[in-house]
Amino acid sequence: MRSRSNSGVRLDYYQRILYSTIIKNQHAVTGLIPASPDQGHAWIRDNVYAAMSIWTLAMAYKKNADLDEDRAKAYELDQSVVKIMRGLLMCMMRQVEKLERFKYSQSPKDALHAKYSIEDYNTVVGDNEWGHLQIDATSLYVLMLSQMTASGLQIIFTLDEVAFIQNLVFYIEAAYRIPDYGIWERGDKTNHGLPELNASSIGMAKAALEAVNDLDLFGARGGPASMIHVLADEAQNCQAVLESMLPRESNSKEIDAALLSIVGFPAFAVEDPELIHKTKECIRRKLQGRYGCKRFLRDGYKTAREDASRLHYEPWELHVFQHIECEWPLFFLFFLLDALFSGDREQAEEYYEALEEIVIRTENGLKLLPEMYAVPPDKVEAEKANPHSQERVAVGKIPQMWGQSLYVLSCLLKEGFVAVGELDPMNRRLITEKKPDLVVQVVILAEDKQIQEKLREYDFDVNTVSEVMPIEVHPARVLSEIYAQLGKNRKLKLSGRPSHDVGLLSTSKLYMLGDKIFAFTPQFSDPHEFYLAADTNLLLNMFHTDIAFLRTSWRQLGRPTITIILHKHMWGDIDAKKELPQSVIATLKKLKSGYTTGARVELGNIKDFLSTSCVTQLNFLANTESGDIEGTDQCVLDLLNKITHHKSVRQARLPVYQGRPRRGALRRDSSVRGIVKRTKSIAYSDQEQDELNYLRSRISSNTAHWGEMRPRTVSNVSALGSFCSSLDDDDENNMIVIPEVPPHLISKLAARRGSSEINYPHLAHTNSSPPDSPHSLTDAETAIGKNVEMLYAGINPQDLLEVLKEAESLTEQADIIHFLFLTKGLDWDTHIDGMPGCLVKDLLQELYEKACHEKHWWLVRHTAGVLRKRVEDLAKAVTDLLVRQKQVTVGMPPEPRERTITRPLPPDELRDIITEAYGEDSSTAMLTQELLVYLAMFIRTEPELFRSMLRLRVGLIIQVMASELAKTLNCCGEKAAEDLLNLSPFELKTLLHHILSGKELRVHVDVEEDEENELGISVKESSKEDNLGMKQVREEMKISTTMTAILDSTSRKAGSTFSEGDICRQGQWLRRRRLDGALNRVPLDFYPKLWQVLEKCHGLSIQGHVLPQSLTREMTPGETKFALQVEAVLNRIPQPEYRQLMVEALMVLTLVVESDKKCNLGGIIQIEHLVSEANRLFLEEQGREQGDATLCCAAPDAPVMTPGKPLVLKCGGKAGICQLFYDSAPSGRFGTMTYTCKAVAQSLNIFPATGDLECVVS
Repeated sequence: MRSRSNSGVRLDYYQRILYSTIIKNQHAVTGLIPASPDQGHAWIRDNVYAAMSIWTLAMAYKKNADLDEDRAKAYELDQSVVKIMRGLLMCMMRQVEKLERFKYSQSPKDALHAKYSIEDYNTVVGDNEWGHLQIDATSLYVLMLSQMTASGLQIIFTLDEVAFIQNLVFYIEAAYRIPDYGIWERGDKTNHGLPELNASSIGMAKAALEAVNDLDLFGARGGPASMIHVLADEAQNCQAVLESMLPRESNSKEIDAALLSIVGFPAFAVEDPELIHKTKECIRRKLQGRYGCKRFLRDGYKTAREDASRLHYEPWELHVFQHIECEWPLFFLFFLLDALFSGDREQAEEYYEALEEIVIRTENGLKLLPEMYAVPPDKVEAEKANPHSQERVAVGKIPQMWGQSLYVLSCLLKEGFVAVGELDPMNRRLITEKKPDLVVQVVILAEDKQIQEKLREYDFDVNTVSEVMPIEVHPARVLSEIYAQLGKNRKLKLSGRPSHDVGLLSTSKLYMLGDKIFAFTPQFSDPHEFYLAADTNLLLNMFHTDIAFLRTSWRQLGRPTITIILHKHMWGDIDAKKELPQSVIATLKKLKSGYTTGARVELGNIKDFLSTSCVTQLNFLANTESGDIEGTDQCVLDLLNKITHHKSVRQARLPVYQGRPRRGALRRDSSVRGIVKRTKSIAYSDQEQDELNYLRSRISSNTAHWGEMRPRTVSNVSALGSFCSSLDDDDENNMIVIPEVPPHLISKLAARRGSSEINYPHLAHTNSSPPDSPHSLTDAETAIGKNVEMLYAGINPQDLLEVLKEAESLTEQADIIHFLFLTKGLDWDTHIDGMPGCLVKDLLQELYEKACHEKHWWLVRHTAGVLRKRVEDLAKAVTDLLVRQKQVTVGMPPEPRERTITRPLPPDELRDIITEAYGEDSSTAMLTQELLVYLAMFIRTEPELFRSMLRLRVGLIIQVMASELAKTLNCCGEKAAEDLLNLSPFELKTLLHHILSGKELRVHVDVEEDEENELGISVKESSKEDNLGMKQVREEMKISTTMTAILDSTSRKAGSTFSEGDICRQGQWLRRRRLDGALNRVPLDFYPKLWQVLEKCHGLSIQGHVLPQSLTREMTPGETKFALQVEAVLNRIPQPEYRQLMVEALMVLTLVVESDKKCNLGGIIQIEHLVSEANRLFLEEQGREQGDATLCCAAPDAPVMTPGKPLVLKCGGKAGICQLFYDSAPSGRFGTMTYTCKAVAQSLNIFPATGDLECVVS
């Protein structure tokens, strides 16, 4: 008999460890392993980790077999692994109904259970009795199933099981937007059963999706039917959200040691080496101790101070666990494995030695790893006073199955019995390796011969769609319908893929079904989708963005191929135009050069790209359940035939514009003219107009006087004039008598309608009372409401339909159709051609399509809103913002009109919330949908724009955009609101980018009026030279001759001679504070620093709302929950610039605490008092220095504060603060921070109140 080698002896030793701690507890029938011998519950996570160690030992025996007995042991261990994995599969398949429900509900009560009975696969607790929704556990199972299958194990036996695994993919693919209970089964760390978005779950799901994609679950014995398919966009979504969260785990956990499982073995989910290093170092710094790592900060589990009689913690008691959290040796194993996989032998030895000191040795020489080490009760105070100084004792399970499994696995790897490639046959450890340079293939197709010939005039030779046959080109919605068939199984009653979204990574592939080849255009270019696709410039902008996205995100074999079809709708009537749009020509030239947006591109024929493209087989469409593996299911063939050949032609009902409308038509519909534009509600306050006027007065002359100011422009007067001019002056019978209306009733009616102005401005009064007017509602309100409803009562709809047949102007048609909508509803049959079947909504749809064709964007938005259209990506856009920890509000502030969205919602529910927030103003509701889509685009491509922003207030952003246009165009607020709604989608996106980035705004005004009497407004990117302020310098050196017509004419009317450079210089800090306040932007590390301030005082009061010191006992400095508490108080300040001064005052307090760690700031600090005192000090110095403020707030006759009455300042400053103070730079002798420092010094008596004090912090 041969003697055993040293390797065999060592393997037998590890086999004894595994057998005595894990394998001997495996159930003989089900194969499941309980968490402990005295409990019959089997957790998915524990069993998978147990299977990993047994699988590793089996591979070690195969490599180092001395005897046939060793090979027998290897086979037995392999089958033990298969039995565990199949046992877990049987447990989950028994809950197939819950899996099917969860795909659509994503509710925790429909989640697969986290633990099962080891005896019969059944559940052991109720749906609501445990935190079952643990996406990381299910993802870990899918990940290791993929790795073990790739290594040669046969775990999946039938196609029904393949279908179930495919649906498990659907279960986890939305992990980036589904809050779960996480790896510790508790959700929020208070353990109140509140699920939250966990980075560890998202990372594990990403790894599982990437590993199982295109995997044959039958291994070498399989075929096309046994393959799993994953849309690459789902894994990319997980990656984007994961990178935005790390190193944070969740809202309640600023760091968690569980992240080690995703930055290293087994997931290897993070691609950025710097982010991996940052996460590991954060864990070492905040969580590592002598006995392991804490799970997370203030973890009370098994500590001496924990009340074991209840499962949850009170928020106020969390601080008692600080510095005494239990330390888990398990996490030393993750560090050890990370060092072994990366080849860092020094770090590996360091953690191995640390483990050897804390393992518990049995009498027979076995090493056991305890669950955790806790501070004994008699040493708690000493440990809190001096962390890591006291000896700890082992508590919990000894051994813990999860930790014991990883201990054996890491020892086998360290001693060389297995290689890292054997533990990771799918090479996930190489994810951080630099990727080769990518070439994006671009195919441009013409819709028809006419466009093809037009492009040839510019030396661009492209094919038509019909010329690339037999390759079929379809929109993205066809691909979504095809993928809806994936995973269907009649026996298991599984419906297939629940989501119909397909992203760019999916449409950038070619697909094969039998002998057919399919190519798909990106979702944004589908002409049947939302009106955004009607804006050629936006499409080109999104096209460039998508190329840049592919360059950084493509991970598939083969090159990506983007297919774009040039449609006629991209530039209107191609026959009437001599030239194609320059933006299209410029883009084609750029593509032809081979380089654009930092990416290499190749423009060519789709047939030439077949050999280099990424091609996917649509094998899942085979009729496998009927036994016909080669054929395609008949229902699938019918579906393909329907969606690829269905075309609808709408009969035109409205006349086409052929010239200037006739006067007769104008007179006949005058009774309803302007009805559409009177539904707009974008607010631009009179106070902001006063500020612009004051700015002009300061610039116009060095000796400006208040009496020379331009009179206020009141939007209500303008609206009244617009309404009156719409009446037919020649027909006295058309005159409408409107009763005198008390102004306070108008204000209340406006508030009831949910918009900032009443929707019928002709009833508005120029001197309306403030919202807090003491008048109460009376019966007169009812009478006014009836007057509004009866205003158009005498108009005959049939007469209007006759006018509609002749009305060629889109505005005329819109007014008539909108009147029919208001009075008759969408489903009223007009019988416009004497035949039934033409409903009002059909006319609206035709008007919408004509407006898209003619690029009348205000009308496009209005009709889209009335038709209750929504952006196809609306829910996805809002989700993209929310999962990156940004709250979203819609509606004009303040509450309750402003609605907050804190969790992902279905698209129709989102549309309803937006519609309700804006009342009857459908145009602004559609504008909000657009902005949400653009915000989501920016947060995906330029996340740095959203740094230090927690809440995105879309209504406030709209107001700021209107304000920016008003100041740049030098026009009234009403005109600016109209111009905003008439911006094209691309121009609106550009304007939003200017707002987010803080760039100077450049607006081009086309002074030629079109047939609708509208000025052409376009927003353009500023050049680098302009952004640096060089344009201002040039204008100061020479007389400006390029002022736009509207600025020149307005300045002449006002009698002023200011220049554009003056406007940019004056008010720049006010603008910056207003933008930052509207965007809720705060300085870097603002919230953790503010947490330290709260530790030094009893609280911070901001306009009557207190942030108590108790928050520091409930939350840690880096918790998002704490930041949200601060934001909730700051957002109660209605004036954005005043909010920013409050933030500056808070930053001064943080500087105080940083300079003196032992300082005590005393009781509750009134922040508004500090700002007010800083303003007073500023005005005093302005008076001594004879500064500009002597013309307003520092003047001898300046108004003073009267108790109970708001302070109205000459300069228009808000909240009683001089506008010149708002417009001062933060730093310097006369900076706001200087005065705020003095105010803090005087109020808190911590700095010398006299002497020069200059702040140099900007």
